Amino acid sequence: MTNSYRLGIDIGGTFSDFALVNDADGAIRVEKTLTSAHAPEESVMRGIGDLSGAIPDLLGRTSEVIHATTLVTNTILERKGAKTGLLTTGGFRDILELAREVRYDIYDMFIRLPEPLVPRRLRLGVPERVLADGAVLLPVDEAAVRQAAAVFRDEGVGAVAVSFLHSYRNSVHERRAAEILREELPAVTVSLSHEVHPEPKEYERTSTTVLDAYVKGVAEGYLERLAEGLAGRGYRERLFVMLSNGGTATVETAKRVPVQIVESGPAAGVEAAAYFGRLAGIDSLLSFDMGGTTAKLCIIENGRAARTRSYEVDRQHRFKSGSGLPAAVPVYDLLEIGAGGGSIARVDDLGLIRVGPESAGSAPGPACYGLGGAAPTVTDADLLLGYLNPGYFLGGRMALDRAAAERAVGKHLAEATGLTTLEAAAGVHEIVNENMAAAARIYVAEKGKAPPELSMVAFGGAGPVHAAGLARKLGCPRLVVPPHSGVMSSLGLLAAPVAFERSRAVRQILEAVDLAAVEAGFRALEAEAGDLMPDGAAPIVRRSVDLRYSGQDYPLEIEVPEPCDTSSTKADWEARFEALYRSHYGKVDDDNPVELASIRVHVSQPPPALELARPPAKADAPPKAWRDIHVPAGAGMERAPVYERAALRIGQEIAGPAVIEEPESTTVIGPGDRLRVDPLGCLAVDLVIRRPAVSGDDADETPHPAAFGRR
Repeated sequence: MTNSYRLGIDIGGTFSDFALVNDADGAIRVEKTLTSAHAPEESVMRGIGDLSGAIPDLLGRTSEVIHATTLVTNTILERKGAKTGLLTTGGFRDILELAREVRYDIYDMFIRLPEPLVPRRLRLGVPERVLADGAVLLPVDEAAVRQAAAVFRDEGVGAVAVSFLHSYRNSVHERRAAEILREELPAVTVSLSHEVHPEPKEYERTSTTVLDAYVKGVAEGYLERLAEGLAGRGYRERLFVMLSNGGTATVETAKRVPVQIVESGPAAGVEAAAYFGRLAGIDSLLSFDMGGTTAKLCIIENGRAARTRSYEVDRQHRFKSGSGLPAAVPVYDLLEIGAGGGSIARVDDLGLIRVGPESAGSAPGPACYGLGGAAPTVTDADLLLGYLNPGYFLGGRMALDRAAAERAVGKHLAEATGLTTLEAAAGVHEIVNENMAAAARIYVAEKGKAPPELSMVAFGGAGPVHAAGLARKLGCPRLVVPPHSGVMSSLGLLAAPVAFERSRAVRQILEAVDLAAVEAGFRALEAEAGDLMPDGAAPIVRRSVDLRYSGQDYPLEIEVPEPCDTSSTKADWEARFEALYRSHYGKVDDDNPVELASIRVHVSQPPPALELARPPAKADAPPKAWRDIHVPAGAGMERAPVYERAALRIGQEIAGPAVIEEPESTTVIGPGDRLRVDPLGCLAVDLVIRRPAVSGDDADETPHPAAFGRR
């Protein structure tokens, strides 16, 4: 037997998704199981057990397992990490609370900020000082470090974050402090800021290091148990983990700096959307991933999504930057909203229906799951509106209880508002769509895009149910639902290359920069990243520099070729920076010199080949059933055909309203929408764009003129 299988595993807040690809013929097997919140590795083993039923010695024949998880994010949100101490430069113990001394909402008299992960009594300063140029002004007081270790021991601390001033320039004090801490506290995990985030901005670097220390023990334990469980079932290869930047790393690297997997799951979804976008030739798309707990949106252009280093965890206000805990790791620049199938609906003090961000998760789950949940959720509403088939959820392996959904929506929403149960359910569906649309409009506008320029690629268990309604609200003319959309993030894991990023601060006026030293810095970073790469094909190296005007705080990143020691290098960098600056801000600052803030390298293996089998049907499939579904435009229920997605032929066309079912998800299209199965097996839908009524006339519901297959 040959190792011809590759397995992607994505653990979400409600469901864990599995995609198994046979590279020999492109055949895919998928699985979906409820997530065990207390022990996610149990969900993994359960899903693998289900897949193994049809394939003897499955893991023994698997060459690669790639994993994405929400474990790190959930550990932070639920405050279930290790008791953590912070060791910092004397006088800087309060940096986690001082932050950047900016209120994210200056008019809010009751502004809320996330509670620091380290209480003040466990934030200890020691005498030491490194200057901004790396020179040592005051050696580290080793006796003070040992005294701090004694305090941590007496307090029962399980992890320590070390963040000294300017350690990104000279790490000698952090490394010595770590040696002492490991001598004094051998069972305690230690995170060093120069290893976690070797860049300026003391608050962001300290916050990121604290986050890393806080989750390290939990992440290490989980990944070790997972690796042992896979090995016990016959897996003999290395386990890989998705990073927040869309690359993958070995499990050993992920354990070393676990904060880099904080956005592991959402990154897998972006990779999947980018993969199908490239295959379909879509230049500009809006990725829409809606699962059981959250919805994620991301703009992808020319097959690549933008990345950011301004990510925040545990935001107290979902739309306000500065209201969360900074995690300065490279992540995809996406929008995350507390809107999913498990989002709980309620009636507020004004008698209005509100939806989310609280979620019923997998335990107890929506009322219709029959697992003890009593609160009405988006999934309950979608079931009552006819969008979900109670006998075909998860391919029929999990029956939905319609009566329980009616009780939950009726008791908690309909009775409190005077609506019928159906009206209340329709309200929940409409409100969650409008919540997502409101956030998406801001996100798209901030990126300098307009929705009519974007095709929406929808996936996730709940994504295709809501995608047409959301796209219509935004004005996106075209919707694409890829094959196996309900588990597409796990497919994205199989399309992502092994990749790492390393950076180094420079902070010099560009004109005065020594290019030979910069070239040597690039070479050193490439060697560091290369040491983390597994053996295999020659890596792809991408260099970039962060440039800004002197005195500014936030740089712009531009990719640069190698080598960087030619006579035209500086002029080329400056010209490209000014062009990018003008595109962002509309003008350039001719009176200010350009500064080189940092250099960085991105090292990756070539993307793995992922060839998926195409739908085999040769003739148009007839509807497998008809059922009543809610049609918002008609303000009532309408009889609609229901199709089995696996039976659809490439090229088959379907007019809305219609429902297309697959075991992992359901796609709903409205009246006038036109669907065609494209050559990749994607559902390509041209949407009716409803324009607002003018002067009392009826709304214009003209189908978008784009022809099938046109992008």
